[in-house]
Amino acid sequence: MAEEIPAWLEDEDLLRDEGVIFGLSDAKPEEKIAAIRTYFVHRCADLERDIDRFNEKIGEINLFIEQKENRIGELDHRRHELAGQQPGEHHLPRTLIGLGLSTVMCVGNFFLIDETLRPAFEQSRLISVGVFLAGMFNLFSRTSFFHESGSPATRRRLLEEVGLPLAAALFVFAQAVQRQPFLQAVALLLFVFFLFLLSGKLLLGTLTILRNDLRTSFRNKQLKIEQQTRSAQWDTEIDTLRKEIDELRVQKWQIIPELNRAEAELSRMNAKRDMLIKLFESEYNLARTLKTQLTERQRQAILRGR
Repeated sequence: MAEEIPAWLEDEDLLRDEGVIFGLSDAKPEEKIAAIRTYFVHRCADLERDIDRFNEKIGEINLFIEQKENRIGELDHRRHELAGQQPGEHHLPRTLIGLGLSTVMCVGNFFLIDETLRPAFEQSRLISVGVFLAGMFNLFSRTSFFHESGSPATRRRLLEEVGLPLAAALFVFAQAVQRQPFLQAVALLLFVFFLFLLSGKLLLGTLTILRNDLRTSFRNKQLKIEQQTRSAQWDTEIDTLRKEIDELRVQKWQIIPELNRAEAELSRMNAKRDMLIKLFESEYNLARTLKTQLTERQRQAILRGR
C-alpha cells in the first residue's frame, strides 16, 4: 500500500501555515521537523538501497579487475624472468672430438701392447687385455688431476694415478727389452707409459665431461622449448585476461550512470527536505517573534483563520 503523503508537505503554503500555527500556539517545532525527516527517510530508502547495491556491484567489479591485473603482472614478470634466463655454457663438439681421439689412442695402445706381448704369451691374449686395462683405466676420481687446473697432487692421488700405469708400462718394457734393442724398448716404455697416463685418463675424464655437456645441452633445449611454449601460453592468457577486464569495465560503465542518477535524486530529496525544514523554521520563528506583539484575541483570530 502506498504511503499517504501529508498535504502540508506537498504544498509550501500549507507548510508555512503549519509553521505559523506552531509558533503562535507555543507548540514545539521538533515534532514537526522529525515528521519531515521521517517522511524523507521513507522516501529515500529505495534510493539508498539502490546506491548501496550499485556501489557493492562496482566494488565487486573493481576487485575482479584488480585480481586479473595482478595475474597479468605475475605472468608478465614470469615471462620476462624466463626470457632473461641464459643457456648454460658447454663444449659438446670439442668433447666429442676429444672422446673420439682418445678412443683411437686407446685402441692403438692396445694393439701396440698386444704386439709386444704376443711372442711371450702366444697362448692367451687375455694377458694383453689385462695389462692394457690395468694401465689404461685406473682412474678412481671423476677426472684426473692432469686435466684439472688447480687440482692438488697429493701423494696418495699421485700413487693412484701413476703407480699402476707405471707398473704396466714396466711390464711391457720387460718383455720388449728381450726382443728389441734397448733404446727402442725404452722409447716403447715412455710411449706406453704416457699413453696410459694421458689417453686413458683423458677418455674416462671426457666421459664425465660428456655427461655434463649432454646434460647442459639438454637443459638448453628444454629452456628454449619452454621459452617458446610458456611464453605463447602466457601471452594467450594475458590477452584473455585483458579482454575480461575490458568486459568488466563495460559493465562498470553501465552501472555508473545509474549510480549517478540515484545519487543525484537522493541529493535532490535531501535538498528538498532541508529546504522544507528551513521554511517551516523560518515561519515558526517569525510567528514566535510576532506573538508578543499580538493580543490574545488577534492571535486566536489568526489561528481560527488558518
